[in-house]
Amino acid sequence: MREYKPQALDRKWQQRWAETRAFEVSEDPARPKFYCLEMFAYPSGHAHVGHVRNYMIGDVIARLKRMRGFNVLHPFGWDAFGLPAENAAIKSGIHPETSTLANIAHMKGQLQRLGISYAWEREIATCLPDYYKWNQWLFIRMFERDLAYRRRSTVNWCPSCQTVLANEQVVDGGCWRCGTTVTSRNLEQWFLRITRYAQELLDATDKLTAWPEKVLTMQRNWIGRSEGARVRFPLLAPGSRGDGGNARSGIDIEVFTTRIDTIFGATFVLLAPEHELIGRIAEESGDPAALREQAQRFRAQDRTERLTGEIEKEGFFTGRYAINPFTGEAIPLWVANFVLGEYGTGAVMAVPAHDQRDFEFARKYGLPIRVVIQPETGEPGSVPLTPEAMTEAYVEPGRLVGSAEFNGQWSADAIGTMTAAAEARGIGQRTVQFRLKDWGISRQRYWGTPIPIVHCARCGMVPVPDDQLPVELPKMAQFTGRGDSPLASVPEFVNVPCPRCGEPSRRETDTMDTFVDSSWYFYRFCDPTNPRLPFDPAAVKYWCPVDFYSGGVEHAILHLIYSRFFCRVFRDLGMVEHDEPFTRLLTQGMVLAADGSAMSKSKGNTVDPDDMVSKYGADALRLYIMFVAPPENEFAWTDAGLEGSFRFLARVWRLTDQWSDEVKGAPAEFGGIALSDAEQDVRRVTHDT
Repeated sequence: MREYKPQALDRKWQQRWAETRAFEVSEDPARPKFYCLEMFAYPSGHAHVGHVRNYMIGDVIARLKRMRGFNVLHPFGWDAFGLPAENAAIKSGIHPETSTLANIAHMKGQLQRLGISYAWEREIATCLPDYYKWNQWLFIRMFERDLAYRRRSTVNWCPSCQTVLANEQVVDGGCWRCGTTVTSRNLEQWFLRITRYAQELLDATDKLTAWPEKVLTMQRNWIGRSEGARVRFPLLAPGSRGDGGNARSGIDIEVFTTRIDTIFGATFVLLAPEHELIGRIAEESGDPAALREQAQRFRAQDRTERLTGEIEKEGFFTGRYAINPFTGEAIPLWVANFVLGEYGTGAVMAVPAHDQRDFEFARKYGLPIRVVIQPETGEPGSVPLTPEAMTEAYVEPGRLVGSAEFNGQWSADAIGTMTAAAEARGIGQRTVQFRLKDWGISRQRYWGTPIPIVHCARCGMVPVPDDQLPVELPKMAQFTGRGDSPLASVPEFVNVPCPRCGEPSRRETDTMDTFVDSSWYFYRFCDPTNPRLPFDPAAVKYWCPVDFYSGGVEHAILHLIYSRFFCRVFRDLGMVEHDEPFTRLLTQGMVLAADGSAMSKSKGNTVDPDDMVSKYGADALRLYIMFVAPPENEFAWTDAGLEGSFRFLARVWRLTDQWSDEVKGAPAEFGGIALSDAEQDVRRVTHDT
């Protein structure tokens, strides 16, 4: 009897698949298609079993669909730009391109030894000019449609990575990549106007019926739709207190509120330390430096704690007053650390009797508390709320009091009538607010897509003409990690004539967030060598949307929401006909170390799939991964489980080898012979799972 030697089998069949191009496909309208895709990999140099689990789940599905007659597209590629390669260059002096391409070659060999059925002829790497050229092409199309724009903004800054982070890349107050506490900087930045699609992105989550509910909930919460009103509070001039000389400054402070029914209880206004008025108010104050210093101290505090209210509430009085437009009363203007500039308008009407954060702030600083909603208990002798007796804000519904002509209205009804009154008086309007903000894509690093804009003193911001794309990264740049853009140190890259007027000009030296690369790569797989367009719309029409997509849940509000945004941009460019890029989504569970802890190189508890394949073979690894736990669940790795899978396959091998001569003449397909009742009973019992 022949011995089971999986390594020899792996080599035989992997060679056969490569020689026959077994997994390469083209469009075939006569066959049903199936596009199976796992999130492509960052080429760190070594695939680990966490990667392998995702890839093997997709491989099993792709193989099953092929056996069922589907025309299966199952490609792979590399999310190859990114900070780790640049940081390594700073330490080692090895150019990011050199290390990245070497890592790709090694990891590709690992995946090929695993026998995963990829269409390798469609392989892409986002760090190559023939890919990132199309990032630049799409950026220009977005720039032409006002979907890409530049403005000065307070942005998230990682002191360790020395670059800007998008809001979605700040996790619990830290950098998503390294965990360092995020600070703020005020910089000129490029943004993509994802907010133009906010309502559509939100509404469409109801149609994603084959996505995990957890992911949909995370996206809905991140988009964060709120219905309310914007109301204008006129700012008084310096020195005006509303006690006679009501001199207005000509500036309105606009606040967003979902509770306009409480506006008669607004006894002060709070500004975020990032608010654009801070600089002007500081200049007009008696001590500009002190006011700016206090605001900067608040801006430097932990952003997540500021957002959640877990931070100790602090504030300072600006010395200025604003007019409550419903009462005509002058109320003090404060700056508070728990108000964030990017949420709402960066200004809040503070109603301490009916908002807990405002209540705590008012108690701390001795600010007035005015009750304007009374609970309707229905109990005789119930005592009305009074500021003196309150230990916390009353935030439930009730009847309005102290609210002039709106007295007696139920609070929910008053929201509508008071919003209408604000509109009629010209002091406000109903509006919808989203938590989602435009995507800041500027990065002050080298290893990313150059932004294809030239800054000309005469013409302003000029896009690079399409026939001059790609704007390639220069091979040499100074990798300092100091926070300034490395491309700025390369004169031959920076100094160029204006494409429009020919005058000496300067290239943009920031690069794009690497999440731009991964927001549309699934389309490029459909037509990976097209030299004229990102892809042929006809090819995408055949293959897309992706039928099955898998990857980690950590991408729920990064890659997945950005990809949905880019899908709509391509749709509006007339290049795709669908609204959603992925029909079915699987977020696979993590592979943990044997003790249940997370695997990491620093802990020395990672498992190298090469070692497992060398010892047990690719099929045993595949079998173990597929049977150890449901795909959505995490599991703790054990070599014993893999050993069991190997022994099972060895038994199958021996059984097949023992009886192979007996079945050589048997028909390839079951002839449809009817089973007897007894045989059917046996079949039911043996297949009852």
